[in-house]
Amino acid sequence: MNEPPAEPIRNETPMERADRNFAELLQELRVTQTGVQILFAFLLTLAFTPRFPSLDSVQRGMYVATLLLAVLATVLFMAPAALHRGLFRRHAKPQIVDTSSRFAIAGMAALALALTGSVLLVVDVALGRPAGIGAGVAVFLLHAGLWGVMPLMARRRVPGPDTVQTPATGDGSRGPTD
Repeated sequence: MNEPPAEPIRNETPMERADRNFAELLQELRVTQTGVQILFAFLLTLAFTPRFPSLDSVQRGMYVATLLLAVLATVLFMAPAALHRGLFRRHAKPQIVDTSSRFAIAGMAALALALTGSVLLVVDVALGRPAGIGAGVAVFLLHAGLWGVMPLMARRRVPGPDTVQTPATGDGSRGPTD
């Protein structure tokens, strides 16, 4: 198996690295927040449509669960900004980055479930329960594959923080990374 080329060592302090990692995390959150905001807006308006009263109890349960998952995803994606604000000027950027990363991962899980629930509900209403369940399972598996399995597989192919190729030795000695 071919090893990927070693990434050049960045000449940055731990605090500069934390600042860069936080900026990268915020960029990622901007992408996901747009999706969750559109989904949340769709779900909010759904309850006020003429057809909503005709939903059965299972569909209403799916709706409420999906709405709450979208709220949870929204809160988790916004939590890094609140955490940063709460710890502003406390020299806690590494802790903010670590905790915010966990919020982002949990937010993506909640978003994956909310998107799954949305598809399940819409297809259930449009084509019936079996088609809705099938579509929901497909969407869930798509998220699990692209957001879960694929990153884990890619991670195995990339040297970890304990095996960085250093310019001085080129031997995979331990060194700082992200």
